[in-house]
Amino acid sequence: MGDGYGDGAEGVLGAAELFDGVGLAYERAFGRLPAQLAAVAWLTARLPAGARVLDVGSGTGRPVAALLADAGHEVTGIDVSRTMVELAREQVPGARFEQADVRDHTPPEGGYDAVCAFFPLLMMERKEQIAAVRRMASWLVPGGLLVSATVPADVEGLEITWMGRRARVSSFSAEAYLGLLREECGLEVLHHDLSVFTPEVPGGEPEEHLFCYARRGAAAGG
Repeated sequence: MGDGYGDGAEGVLGAAELFDGVGLAYERAFGRLPAQLAAVAWLTARLPAGARVLDVGSGTGRPVAALLADAGHEVTGIDVSRTMVELAREQVPGARFEQADVRDHTPPEGGYDAVCAFFPLLMMERKEQIAAVRRMASWLVPGGLLVSATVPADVEGLEITWMGRRARVSSFSAEAYLGLLREECGLEVLHHDLSVFTPEVPGGEPEEHLFCYARRGAAAGG
């Protein structure tokens, strides 16, 4: 999901520290997210055999990297949390995981057939999110797919309590996020859907999620 996506000031955690503390509890809370499972199934059905896929904010490696690796694809997962990377390496030996920030990641020569980005940018400032999404889009081969999800909200630097921990988040409205994909990144949005999910934790509160499937043009740069 580096510098940790936050300054940790006054008890507010950066992403690395927050997810180091959450660990497997994240998988228990969000590992059976129906819209995410549907997105991975959609992607898997459209990838060529042995496709090269990047999972940004790969967490524990399950379910996303595990499902893609089980389908025979060459999966790289990156996450700023050392704990998450260690868990992913143990749980999904068929994929490769790095402790890395999407803002610093160097793609392989030739890029990726697909990039998955399920909620990895929310603890960045908006300007950093825009740059990160543009970077991910640029790593796609012509015709490559970006499957992403965010929590749609018109907020910048909002302090929240999430899974018992304080964090500072920023996001875009659904309309603005779709505009980012189309106008800033030049991607074709093939599908988008709003859904609500309640994490499987005591006292879990419903969250609105926006899932988007997008494609880079067939011509390089399109």
